[in-house]
Amino acid sequence: QVQLVESGGGLVQPGGSLRLSCAASGSILSIGAMGWYRQAPGKQRELVAQITKRLSTNYLDSVKGRFTISRDNAKNTVYLQMNSLKPEDTAVYYCNADYIYTRSDGYLQYWGQGTQVTVSS
Repeated sequence: QVQLVESGGGLVQPGGSLRLSCAASGSILSIGAMGWYRQAPGKQRELVAQITKRLSTNYLDSVKGRFTISRDNAKNTVYLQMNSLKPEDTAVYYCNADYIYTRSDGYLQYWGQGTQVTVSS
């Protein structure tokens, strides 16, 4: 079965950096758009960044210039480089991938398990 495994979260001081990774495993034949979402306690989940198969990107306004999303299609992995982190970036970050195609299940959307990012001095 397909699963998206996230890594790279943790505790960092304001102004610091983290790099999140999300690796899709399984008998994957193709992956469509991939993205990172986040949800803070008591807050709505929001799209942080997304990247299409053709490498077009879109960012939440508040992270523009600080975060960079990238993907390695050969490794079925999406990354989120987070620089100049702020306390308001604190949230659980979820990896998402749509249109993951497998021979058994066709095209489906998958979510990572979430990784905690805490920005605190």
